[in-house]
Amino acid sequence: MKKQHSDSNPAPVLPALPEPLKDLKIKYTKIFINNEWHSSVSGKKFEVLNPANEEKICEVEEGDKADIDIAVKAARKAFELGSPWRTMDASERGRLLNKLADLVERDRLILATMEAIDGGKLFSTAYLMDLGACIKTLRYCAGWADKIHGRTVPMDGNYFTFTRHEPVGVCGQIIPWNFPLTMFIWKIAPALCCGNTVVVKPAEQTPLTALYMGSLIKEAGFPPGVVNIVPGFGPTAGAAISHHMDIDKVAFTGSTEVGKLIKEAAGKSNLKRVTLELGGKSPNIIFADADLDTAVEFAHIGLFYHQGQCCIAGSRIFVEEPIYDEFVRRSVERAKKYTLGNPLLPGIQQGPQIDKEQFQKILELIESGKKEGAKLECGGGPWGDKGYFIQPTVFSNVTDDMRIAKEEIFGPVQQIMKFKTIDEVIKRANNTTYGLAAAVFTKDIDKALTFAAALQAGTVWVNCYGAFSAQCPFGGFKMSGNGRELGEYGLHEYTEVKTVTIKIPQKNS
Repeated sequence: MKKQHSDSNPAPVLPALPEPLKDLKIKYTKIFINNEWHSSVSGKKFEVLNPANEEKICEVEEGDKADIDIAVKAARKAFELGSPWRTMDASERGRLLNKLADLVERDRLILATMEAIDGGKLFSTAYLMDLGACIKTLRYCAGWADKIHGRTVPMDGNYFTFTRHEPVGVCGQIIPWNFPLTMFIWKIAPALCCGNTVVVKPAEQTPLTALYMGSLIKEAGFPPGVVNIVPGFGPTAGAAISHHMDIDKVAFTGSTEVGKLIKEAAGKSNLKRVTLELGGKSPNIIFADADLDTAVEFAHIGLFYHQGQCCIAGSRIFVEEPIYDEFVRRSVERAKKYTLGNPLLPGIQQGPQIDKEQFQKILELIESGKKEGAKLECGGGPWGDKGYFIQPTVFSNVTDDMRIAKEEIFGPVQQIMKFKTIDEVIKRANNTTYGLAAAVFTKDIDKALTFAAALQAGTVWVNCYGAFSAQCPFGGFKMSGNGRELGEYGLHEYTEVKTVTIKIPQKNS
């Protein structure tokens, strides 16, 4: 038998990183309904800012309830029985999703540059990670399109019974600002794969890549009304989706606070289906037997990735007492290596926070950490004289009752706590209203499996952090959300199961 070498299954090779586009022209700033571009009914527009320099990029049409109503009518018409979309072969839906993936691949540089400019995301991250994930998710869902099917059921009596997995209908989809394009694809790809139509509201801070996608959706050949994109604000356009009597399902990624409002609106309107991917305060548990270099690096990336603006950020790091001081020392050393600046430039490791509101909220939480007695190891304030930059910040001697240990900061602020026993750290890790993700670092398989079972979280990583793939379901326990995205489980959120029973003269096995 041939010996398996470590290089027999090499890691996937990332594409070469080009330079971002200079003087990118923003072509699409209008509302996308029925494969056409529209001005807002109110005539209002809003500014989109570059968080790295606080300068205006462009103005975008501001949709509200009236525009959502028009978009829902278009989506409902596209979903009517006998429409081109409803009569299309499932394999053809898959072909259209693959075509859309081809177009995203073609325009990868444009989309990555746009994502860096209006979202403050490192260009390298946008191009290699975000766009790569978008393309893979589209292709994954394309492959599923003609493989979603029901079953025959051996019902008692003289009956022939089968199930149909039917599309839910018109889906409202509300996208966050931290991963604008990735979340857009996570929402539309499974919905379209299953045959639904959608009305998408991108975040007001980052609408540009979603609107650009409208042009690609039309080019790919999706029928009019299947995808509609209405930029606007949460209290107006977002609320109109949540309360709408002719939307069958709403999917939202964002804060737990807003998730509660959406669920309440669904209950007060038509009891539309709801999937929510909300906040987190994820525990990352480091045992003394862990590979320390690996643990420090993953804990660092698990918190500081995209300026800490990740729902899964490992923002409660529990380190076993014997290695605590050394772990803190190495973590501070790692955080101090960062170069902050324009996310379009090479060599930059940290860009700006998304906007002034988030910037001020993070600084306020940092101050609370200082006042409540945590030890500030590095950082702790703003950086530069322009843009919403915050120094990479590390706190040690953090206790569970501090605000920085309980509240989702959504910024580059690392909290490092100490623990002594397994039972203690399991209780402390689970002592939160959130349950999105968790991790454990140890060389002991028994400890790893104990924690994989004990931690109340939708995803548990062992000796890694933030590992994602289109095949793996993602979602939260407790107040981190309802339902799952990605993988086969994610498709179930976009279908209704119908039981069909037919009387027959005689049943034979």
